[in-house]
This record gives sequence, structure tokens and C-alpha cells, in this order.
Amino acid sequence: MDDRAVAKLQALVRIPTVSHRDPQLVDTDAFDRLLEELERQFPLLHERLELTRIHTHGLLFRWPGAADARPVVLMAHLDVVPVEGEWQHPPFSGEIVDGSIWGRGTLDDKGCVAGICEAVETLLEHGHTPAQDVWLSFGCDEEIAGVAAGLAVDELTRRGVRPWFVLDEGGAIASEAFPGVGAPIGVVGVTEKGVTSFELTATGRGGHASTPAKWGPTARIARAITRLERSPMPASVPEPTLELFRRMAPHAPLPLRPLMAGAERIKPLLTRALLAAGPEPAAMARTTFAVTTLSGSPALNVIAGTAKAGVNIRIMVGDTVAGVLEHVRKAIGDDQVEISVVEQNEPSPISPRDDAFELIERSISEIFPDAVPAPYVMMAATDARHFTAICERVYRFAPFRMTKAQRQAIHSYDEHLGVDAFLDGVRWYRHLIERLPQ
Repeated sequence: MDDRAVAKLQALVRIPTVSHRDPQLVDTDAFDRLLEELERQFPLLHERLELTRIHTHGLLFRWPGAADARPVVLMAHLDVVPVEGEWQHPPFSGEIVDGSIWGRGTLDDKGCVAGICEAVETLLEHGHTPAQDVWLSFGCDEEIAGVAAGLAVDELTRRGVRPWFVLDEGGAIASEAFPGVGAPIGVVGVTEKGVTSFELTATGRGGHASTPAKWGPTARIARAITRLERSPMPASVPEPTLELFRRMAPHAPLPLRPLMAGAERIKPLLTRALLAAGPEPAAMARTTFAVTTLSGSPALNVIAGTAKAGVNIRIMVGDTVAGVLEHVRKAIGDDQVEISVVEQNEPSPISPRDDAFELIERSISEIFPDAVPAPYVMMAATDARHFTAICERVYRFAPFRMTKAQRQAIHSYDEHLGVDAFLDGVRWYRHLIERLPQ
């Protein structure tokens, strides 16, 4: 059975379902093949669950339960980001090397797709009926912040479905998460930062590179970037992060335990410590700016008439799009640099830590007894943010053990998932479904 499950993930990874913002660049045949492969690999799921197609290749399955008062939505996405960098093993091979399955999508997010589907398939083989309706929502354009998840929410709304809780990708069983904390942390996202993008544009006369004028478009954009880099947003530590530190305290070095246990009392010190601990911890404490795209002249001997920079912003809980825009304007301090909003999303509401969260916690402890379950603020964006419109309990957790190197491989090169970690993830999804309350 274990070999069967692993082979199914390999089959999905081998199909390059890469998302692009330009629809002309999307290989729709690959997405067609993936849906065919899913039906081939998970026949009972397709035979016994009701399927609604969403958008071009999104899927929404309903598994009727013994009751429908507290339906649950399990989410993942079918698309992946493009391949970049030098890989040790071909990115769409699904090769098993050194006990890991290698390939784009193993962690983000076909591991979750295969894990959910295999858990459902095996439960169907054993004649299991869930205590509550279980919905499976698989988006097809998550990596480009597309529309499929929103359309799935529209479909559930049309049917009058108000989920008890929603679970998407996000956290993990994260080792090496914090300096000095030896235990892996089962981080469950109870909110996520808002994803917003601005474009900075400066224009001018342009001309021949032999007669440059001061403060042309490229110089203004360069100065704007530098000023923004030197003007970070104010830092703060939200409540889920304080709880995360309280739960890690018993596993921290002895001198730090009382400080972490009393994180609320030392918020300013904790904030400074996170900012000094590196990019990953620092992102837990403030809104971040990343300059991701640059454009200028099309030729080396031509002065740019227009220069642009794209800025991707992850907005911390407590900040707003409007507040960030005002901060950027003040930081740049140049009326000749136009700031346009390309996309905007406010931070998600913080989900409660009530009986639904406790079910997820218990499932983590029972399948991963060495892990410390804890809430956290997710820095990346997921399709789950759309579901906050119909559900107050939206959580983000991928039930796989991940090292720091693996987490860094997401959206980078050498993405891989341990075979044993994947199989534990399948067991975790099955365990969660089996323990849904009446």
C-alpha cells in the first residue's frame, strides 16, 4: 500500500502543470493529463464522490457524511511554479533518491493533493463514511493568485455550505525552525499575511547614453528602491506568534525558557530578537517589501525613457493596504515616481483556537508525537484566504516533516519530500477524517 501511494505522487509530479499569468503560456494539455491521471490513480474517489468542475481545471468534490451540520473542506492546488536553478535531479522526474521523492510540486502542493486523495481512497476501500460532509477543493491557479478558489467559494455559497473548518497547505512539521529549539514544531497557520504588489514608475526624455542628465528615470527608481529598503514598516508581534513562543518555551535552551514562556511581557525584546535572527524570523514581525522586477532601457547605449520596479509586499496582521501605500509614498518622497497598485489583499482574519483547532492539534500529536503543535502567522499566500468569506475557522497546515533546506527549496530548486514523510502525511489526513466529530 505504501509503494502504491508513493507511485501515485510520482505520477502527479511528472506532469508539468505550470501556471503562468499569461494564459497563452499555460500548457492546458498538461492540466488535462493531470486530471486524467487523478481519475486513473484514485478511481473510487471519482466514482463515489460528487464532482463539480471549477474554472478551467479546478475540482470540487463532495463526500457525503453521516451528517452535514459541520462540513469540512480539505484544500490543495494542482499547479506549480516554473522551474529555475540547477537541480540535482530532473524537476519533473519524480525520482526517488536517498529516500526522497524529487521534483517540482512535491512540497508545493502535489504532496498534499496526493496525500488527501490517497487518504480518501483508502477510507473508501474500507467502507468508511465520514461523520460530516467532507469537501475536497483543488485549485488550478493558486500560484498566480488566480480565480479558481474564489469560484469554488461561490459554488459552496450557492449550495448554502458554511464549513465548520477549512484546511489548506501552509505550515508543516518544521525542524530547525528556531535557533536553539530542538523539537520540530507543528506550525498551523491561523492567519496569513496580505499579498499586495505595487509598481514604481519613473519617466523622462530618454536619449543617447553619451549625454546623460542627472536624475533620469533609472536613477529615480534606484533611489526609490534604496529609500524603501532603508524605511521598513514598524515591527510588532501578533498574538499567534506570542502563543507560538509560549509553546516552544519548554523546548528552548534553559536560559531562554522563562523569557519565551512570558513572551507577552517582553514583546519589545522579542520583536527586536526576531528582526535580528534572519529573514524568516524577521518576516514574522513586520510587513515586508521585496523588489522583484526591474525594467529600463532596451539597449546598453540608450537612456531609458521609462524605468519600473515591481514591489511585492506581505502585509502583517494589524497593517492595511492603505497604510502601507501611505508608508511607501512617504519613504520614497519623490512625486516623480508614480506608485500604482497592481494587486491588493488585506491580511486574513485570525482563526480561533477552539474545538476545530484542537482536533488538528490532537491529530498532529498523535501522528507526530515528537512535534509541538502551535499556531503561527503564515507569511506566504494560499487559496485559503478566499474561504474566510464563508468560514471563520481557516487553517493552513501540510502534514509533512520539512527541514530548513526543504522549506528553502519551495519555489526554488531541488524541491523534494521524504518518502516516509509523505506516507506519514497520508496517515495524518486519514486520521483527521476518521476523527471528525458527530
